[in-house]
Amino acid sequence: MRKIISGTALVLTAALLTGCGSDGGPPTADKSANASVKPKPDSGSGEVKHEVTLEVLGHGTSQVYYNLNTNKFEKVKLPWKKTSTVTLATDAEKRIGTTVSVVPGSVYNADGTLRAAACVITVDGKKVADNKGGKSDKMCKYDLK
Repeated sequence: MRKIISGTALVLTAALLTGCGSDGGPPTADKSANASVKPKPDSGSGEVKHEVTLEVLGHGTSQVYYNLNTNKFEKVKLPWKKTSTVTLATDAEKRIGTTVSVVPGSVYNADGTLRAAACVITVDGKKVADNKGGKSDKMCKYDLK
């Protein structure tokens, strides 16, 4: 029960910080997040497959919530990496896509304060999303098509 409550609190906190977060500066385009990844068609099946890697960087342990082929909440040892092949099989999946994401937990700074751990999403070997080395409180997410 405690894990469910902690997981729910982490997801709600990440959603709140994502929606309300701002560094106060003018909006800038994140060129890595807008990077386009070309689909890898599977031979003859019409399916599109992508190799997706989620990473959370840092030292020690942290809680991680991710959405890949499944949604999962884990306490992990850092640095952490999860790689999976995501298959887009239907026309709707290929047209609309699916979102892959990782919500990193907190890690300690050298001065003892907490900050978001750094996260990175790589699709087919190309970095498509990050949270600026943990300097942004936003989660890492990418719409995979």
